[in-house]
Amino acid sequence: MTSLVDTHCHLDPGYFPDSGQAAIARAQAAGVAGFVVVGVGADLAPARHAVELARARPAYVAAAVGIHPHDATSLNAASFDELSSLSRDPSVVAVGEIGLDYHYDHSPREVQRAAFARLIGLAREVQKPIVIHTREAAHDTLAILEAEGARDVGGVIHCFSEDRNFAARALDMGFYLSFSGILTFKGAKSVHDVAAWAPEDRILVETDSPYLAPVPLRGKSCEPAYVIHTAQRLAELRNVHIARIAEATSANAARAFRRSFAAPSRAGGAGS
Repeated sequence: MTSLVDTHCHLDPGYFPDSGQAAIARAQAAGVAGFVVVGVGADLAPARHAVELARARPAYVAAAVGIHPHDATSLNAASFDELSSLSRDPSVVAVGEIGLDYHYDHSPREVQRAAFARLIGLAREVQKPIVIHTREAAHDTLAILEAEGARDVGGVIHCFSEDRNFAARALDMGFYLSFSGILTFKGAKSVHDVAAWAPEDRILVETDSPYLAPVPLRGKSCEPAYVIHTAQRLAELRNVHIARIAEATSANAARAFRRSFAAPSRAGGAGS
């Protein structure tokens, strides 16, 4: 049985006091063989932590570093220079998460758009894919991706929550669609539709831990072990066995991030 890859999790000490060590162990026991640890926050401490964790466990942990749209106002010359340096580290497989969030507007929209464009430029410079956060900003997200040449690097639409039209345009630019615990929510009809329809070679699974715990664990702090529930729901929507989802999404993760995740699970496997 092929194990799963959690393609988006936050494991910095602000969420996991032991820097995610126990959460990684629990996930491996549940059949998760790979982790893309995303480092974003009010400063670059989470990015540094993600890189350190990936360096310490290179066989099965990779890092992504970026500036979340909530924190777009923190992007200045110094932070850009450090992020540029971090993004070149061999343990870093993507620039992200970056994008737009018009739900909370923690940073002014014009600042978000400028930061987003600049960070796509960084990804093109270092030739690494991007991890996209978009919330209530579908039109502007797609427009900036297209205008800034994001198809040159591709990447992942993280925590997919849009509709089939958005998905089709993202797929056309070479992006993968990553499904989180939202897929298990009863009311997420448009996400269900896309998950059932999307090409098998362009789908991924993630937790976005510590957020968005899936059914039947809603209300709890999420962690990478819970990705199995999203994978099971994806299998149901596509009317296939979870083994096929595990195999496909793991192969897709390797292509999307241009590296393999080789560590075996510690006990059992996905769906065992």
